[in-house]
Amino acid sequence: MRRTLTAIAVTTILALTTACSGSSAVPAAAGEPVAGGELTWAVETEPITFNPHLYAQAKARLLVWNTFEALLTHDDKGGYLPWLAERYEVSADGRTYTFHLRTDVSFSDGTAFDAAAVKANVDKLREPNYAPGVAAVQLRNLDRVEAVDTATVVFHLKQPDVLILDFVSSPQGAQVSPKSLTTAANLKAGGPDLAGTGPFVLTSYVAGQEVRFERNPSYHGARPAYLDAITYRFLKESSVRIGALTSGQVQVVEGVPATDESLITANPDLRLERGLNSGSAFSYYFNVAHAPFDDVRVRQAFREALDLDAVLKGVYRGTATRAWSVIGPTSPFYDKTLEGTYGGDATEANRLLDEAGWAARDAEGFRTKDGKRLTVRLVQNAPFVRDRRDVLAQAVQAAVKQSAGIDLAVTLADQGTATKALTDGEYELFENSRADTDAGAALNLLLHSAGPINRTGAKDPELDRLLDAAVATTDPAARSEAYRQVQKIVVDQALVFPLYAPADQIAAASSVGGLGFEPTAGVPVSAYHLWTGK
Repeated sequence: MRRTLTAIAVTTILALTTACSGSSAVPAAAGEPVAGGELTWAVETEPITFNPHLYAQAKARLLVWNTFEALLTHDDKGGYLPWLAERYEVSADGRTYTFHLRTDVSFSDGTAFDAAAVKANVDKLREPNYAPGVAAVQLRNLDRVEAVDTATVVFHLKQPDVLILDFVSSPQGAQVSPKSLTTAANLKAGGPDLAGTGPFVLTSYVAGQEVRFERNPSYHGARPAYLDAITYRFLKESSVRIGALTSGQVQVVEGVPATDESLITANPDLRLERGLNSGSAFSYYFNVAHAPFDDVRVRQAFREALDLDAVLKGVYRGTATRAWSVIGPTSPFYDKTLEGTYGGDATEANRLLDEAGWAARDAEGFRTKDGKRLTVRLVQNAPFVRDRRDVLAQAVQAAVKQSAGIDLAVTLADQGTATKALTDGEYELFENSRADTDAGAALNLLLHSAGPINRTGAKDPELDRLLDAAVATTDPAARSEAYRQVQKIVVDQALVFPLYAPADQIAAASSVGGLGFEPTAGVPVSAYHLWTGK
């Protein structure tokens, strides 16, 4: 039988996509939505690119959705809702997805949105060296895209892959004007010359300082954006962001560390909201391709050497949610039975290291084997460091040295240096988290042997089989069982050390309305929903 998602009134969709997972009610001071005015929002992370196809930073998601939109969006249960597509149909064999498009949408450069535009976007994504990660994982089962007529586009798959729906609702699947794809001066960097269909137009970008979006006057939605414009200032240091908010220089900030929360909660004119991200947990991925983590005992020892609860409490003052699985706890695929099954046993850590041959110590107390120190390298990619993860790494570094004599060498590097180190295998630990709405997308990228950011070096046919099986079925129970087995393998083999569930925090003046978090993803909503009280 064919499964069809029928069109839903735009106003209903807007209500659903404004829902705030884990956010507080809008204070009365914000009042009812008001059209007009501007806001300034201080953000922790400057995007590497403004091209949605190349989106890779969870912190950049709220900026992407200002300008660009996808065929589908999500409800608060993880299901799919129409957006640029009015409805879709799936063939009985799961190999054909037919999308019926809206016919009243144009890109901000005046180009019509139609089936040819969708095909142009996908064809671009599959070009060599443009977006290799998307082509290799999210589109790996795609055979071709067919523009049947102006308003109908068909995705033909080589084999069933339910994650194609996640792709067409993700930033990577967002629609860029075909004109931009061929004429943009720097397509990979994105910026003002990339046109989308979204409620705002990116009008200016000053690297290292700010980016400005202005209301799209021809937006196709049930209403235009409330704000005339919004400016995002890039303020890496949390103290600077909070200072800008308390002094009134900005009206909203994201990224509020626990050490600064009291400055917000003690001020009656400000409020704080939190939301857990979906997708994968923030984790350390062990590189098993070479010593010392090619020995499972050493990987297990590292896990046991760390009293993670104590470290998280010290760094995040009790605000962090500990992770027990590579999948985040908000996912329907999360295996709660893993909680409390490993970690934090220093005696066991030392026993394992002795057994693995790392029994000697040098003058500084670090373990050695055949005269070589037990050193493991963590290379942090600066543009992706958020949530005090640099401070967390320092705390882990001190803890594993004290409890087990492990030398954790932490390097905070620029993107080019970090990428080269990872490409060359000059690391033992790789840190990552992803805010994918379907955790399966994150697992395919991070754990499948063909995954472009699989930094474990593991080539496990059983893991690949389970990951493939999970995307080949629409049965939630079958998917859950496959991912349960994946999580068990990851824990048993100590391929990944989950640390905490990523979260976003928003602090704002009480006059700002419409704040919240994306359903399912748990990241801040775009500026489309915001207004400022008069």
